[in-house]
Amino acid sequence: MNDNIVLKAAAQFGHGIPVVEKLGNGLINRTYKILFTDDADPLVLQCLNQRVFSRPENVILNYRLIYNHLQQQSDVHIPALVPSHHHKDYWIDADDNIWKATAYIQDSYTHSVATSSRDAGAAASCFAAFVDALTGLDEHQLYIPLPNFHDLLLRYRQFEEAIEGGSIMRLLRATHVIAELRQRKRLVGYYQHICNNGDYPVRLMHHDGKISNILFHRTTSEAICPVDLDTVMPGHFFSDIGDLIRTMSCTVDENSTAWEKIDIQPAYYQAIVQSYLSRTGELFTEQEKKDIHYSGLLMTYMQSLRFVTDFLNNDIYYQTNFPEQNLHRALNQLILLEKLEEYLRDEVGFVV
Repeated sequence: MNDNIVLKAAAQFGHGIPVVEKLGNGLINRTYKILFTDDADPLVLQCLNQRVFSRPENVILNYRLIYNHLQQQSDVHIPALVPSHHHKDYWIDADDNIWKATAYIQDSYTHSVATSSRDAGAAASCFAAFVDALTGLDEHQLYIPLPNFHDLLLRYRQFEEAIEGGSIMRLLRATHVIAELRQRKRLVGYYQHICNNGDYPVRLMHHDGKISNILFHRTTSEAICPVDLDTVMPGHFFSDIGDLIRTMSCTVDENSTAWEKIDIQPAYYQAIVQSYLSRTGELFTEQEKKDIHYSGLLMTYMQSLRFVTDFLNNDIYYQTNFPEQNLHRALNQLILLEKLEEYLRDEVGFVV
């Protein structure tokens, strides 16, 4: 994005000459840390991606509702929205981009990956505390930013539709992945069971459970709070912890093609599950706690489906750097799923 546009946006929320520093490596929104030469408090400035969020103003309204609820109801606190000089929670530039600003939490930092089971457990506990703290906030007040985002039945239908419409060359390359994913369709059946059973209530979840969405304190290394709340919406118990397992318990990330190195790190897995349940134990039903090990299976399976679906659809959703990257990502997640199945069977005694 043009630096002048960022500077102009920053000037709408603070005083003095802004100094811009890019924050994070997010693939959706553009995020910046803004310092001001007159010693005004720094802030986090974000331009919302309208290709992903068709009504970005509603995403900001959601943030306001969540912030107000947490201020009144819990000890979980998120950065406050910083109003523009026009006394609004956002600013619209000449190109109709929508910008919002939040307070910058001093002495905070984020991990790009979990480097210890302690950090993995701290992130899981923080996400769980957030979900617990959202109890009592009426889900119907919130705009749904990404409808059907973790709907596994829909993702499977999209997968089958992509197979029907895929080119013969891409179908041939993806034969193994397609066959293995079809063999695990029972997970779709379990998802349908969740949706039709009162033992699995709908709750407000973060829906982007990864360690890079947790702020840590630079001195104490303790988790402070979750950030990037654009995807908070109603969902089921598996969404956040499932993504935490998928992204933190694996030995490599989802872009790795070192197939032989893909595996589960038991200490990380155990820390995630134990820490998450320690904060949701009184919130979750007995059935949710009993089925907690389904979480990583569901989210890893779903991500493999999404990657191969995009590959068969000629890479229209995920950014790629080479022609078969989405297929490689799908295979990466399929291998992780197989390793997770083995670990749960052999070490946990959990068989699907």
